[in-house]
Amino acid sequence: MTAFRLGLTGSIGMGKSTTAGFFRDEGIEVWDADAAVHRLYAPGGAAVTPLAALRPAALRDGGIDRSALKDWIAAEPQALTHIETIVHPLVAADRAAFIARSQGDLVVCDIPLLFETGAESRFNATLVVTAPPALQRARVMARPGMTEDGFRLILSRQMPDSEKRARGTHVIETLGLQAVQEAVRALIAYIRRSRDA
Repeated sequence: MTAFRLGLTGSIGMGKSTTAGFFRDEGIEVWDADAAVHRLYAPGGAAVTPLAALRPAALRDGGIDRSALKDWIAAEPQALTHIETIVHPLVAADRAAFIARSQGDLVVCDIPLLFETGAESRFNATLVVTAPPALQRARVMARPGMTEDGFRLILSRQMPDSEKRARGTHVIETLGLQAVQEAVRALIAYIRRSRDA
């Protein structure tokens, strides 16, 4: 039986990484889109040569300097489209390879821009993590180097939380760690029951 594919998403500061960690704690394999991008940008990564050809200034020590790409996007907003044209297919290929290698009955893919990139169609179900706006803001502003402008810019590129919640198959509110852990366990059990039915 092929693995059940669950797409995990949520806006910045909503608790994706923590929730993904609880799936790992239950023995579920988790693919992380951000980690995949880091691999692709590292020396020898598949994105290095095409991105260096696109933006030579971003090449540092054999890899791609993300801060150089951010500076380019800030100066020329259309640069993001050029970068995504290269990176999104590579990320999708990395995800497909991970799913193909998966040994379990359930695999989770942590994708911040799941709905924004139209990737939800590749999953059996989606899970949206959410939190009240004040808590989201507090979490994000506590991150090193985060500014109000930076927070606003990130939010402007993400689908509103209300729309994500409306589109998600499942929703978990990330207020307390124990409650999230219990919700993750309940969801795993529900998916397994549904598959066996």
